[in-house]
Amino acid sequence: MPRRQTNVTGAAEAPLRAALCELRTTLDVPGDFPAAVLAEAEAAAVAPRLPSEDATDIPFFTIDPPGSVDLDQAMHLARRRGGGFRVHYAIADVAAFVAPGCALDAEAHRRVQTLYFPDAKVPLHPPRLSEGAASLLPDQTAPALLWRIDLDAEGRTVAAHVRRALVRSRARLDYDGVQRRIDSGSAEEPLALLRDIGTLREALEVERGGISLSVPEQEIAQRDGGYVLEYRAPLPADGWNAQISLLTGMAAAELMSACGSGILRTLPTAPDGAVARLRRSATALHVQWPHHVSYAELVRSLDPHEPRHAAFLQECTTLLRGAGYTAFTGGVLPVPAVHAAVAAKYTHCTAPLRRLVDRYAGELCVAAVAGREPPHWVTAALDALPKEMAEGSRRANTVERECVDIVEAIVLRERVGELFDGVVVDVKDNDPAVGTVHLEDPAVVARVEGDGAALPLGERLRVRLAEADPLRAKVRFTPA
Repeated sequence: MPRRQTNVTGAAEAPLRAALCELRTTLDVPGDFPAAVLAEAEAAAVAPRLPSEDATDIPFFTIDPPGSVDLDQAMHLARRRGGGFRVHYAIADVAAFVAPGCALDAEAHRRVQTLYFPDAKVPLHPPRLSEGAASLLPDQTAPALLWRIDLDAEGRTVAAHVRRALVRSRARLDYDGVQRRIDSGSAEEPLALLRDIGTLREALEVERGGISLSVPEQEIAQRDGGYVLEYRAPLPADGWNAQISLLTGMAAAELMSACGSGILRTLPTAPDGAVARLRRSATALHVQWPHHVSYAELVRSLDPHEPRHAAFLQECTTLLRGAGYTAFTGGVLPVPAVHAAVAAKYTHCTAPLRRLVDRYAGELCVAAVAGREPPHWVTAALDALPKEMAEGSRRANTVERECVDIVEAIVLRERVGELFDGVVVDVKDNDPAVGTVHLEDPAVVARVEGDGAALPLGERLRVRLAEADPLRAKVRFTPA
């Protein structure tokens, strides 16, 4: 779907804040950081545990959404003599600031990951660290876990190494700007290589049977003092950047697997019943899926700007549910050990400012490369981490979903009774008169309830807004 936007301004501010306040209370979202945590963050920011190696001569750059200041990753890309590429990927070294067992550490375990609301974010670490001393901000020297990953001419990993070092980013870039520079040919080689390496890695993803869903996402953004709902179709640069993170996560998983202890991000293969349901959805949406064509091949052939394909891509996300974290020790890998969508062993290790588990994965990899046992504080936490991360992820997903629902209701609250055009993107198996409609303008995805007649899955449908209640975060349509 193309991007659309609707502003939520003026009188909408009061109901929005009231609904978000109620949501924070309902979900028991952490509030301000305790004084002891803030004091530790201040002391750590002034006197972190710095590494002896200096890699500030490498001209790193970051790629993040505009305005981001909690910058976990910075990269530098180069060609290798004799062919192939060298990826330097610096990851913020949170352990340089957070001591095991301290108040900062305990608070991070309570929060698990950063939560994003339309009006604010609830960070994993105090902003003095996450947006300041520990962030890989431009022209700031900071401690990092510095990955060096060598690739051959086809983009395959031939060597991976990680160590602690001081780094210094030179530029803070955003996705739109990166895309423009690369497309126009104005990008210097370290940035221009993002397309070369990214497309090679995407080809390898196809080869191993992995899949990245290019689903237009419904997002909330601030515009002119108000809030905007929009569909954002990922740019090619988004995918190339994601491939660098995936590359590092796969390298980290291999290192941990080789040393015999670690924590993996796993996803089992979808059961036959789920695939069969998806095939029925493809038929209903008039998406051709020959039996000799794999799921991954089909998804790569779809155009997210075509309504039926966009609806089917939304359905495809059901096969990616069930991802979790699995810890292992003693050299015994979990079953399954792979992430079905990545089609390889994989772990989260590139966002430690915003996600708790990444700090532990990074420590395990540094120890593996150094040929020593990981710190006791890391191995002692492994058993509990999967459950902590599952609970934190559940809360983050709920926050994201509920916030979008609230903003949708505010966008539409004065328009009850009006007619809209949309596409039916889902229908309940046990009640085909109930489903989900995807409006093109405004960018709303909401419940639609018929009067007993089956909804036309994958077809355009004129609908009437029956309800829009911000405090209940509820929007409901009926067929017109």
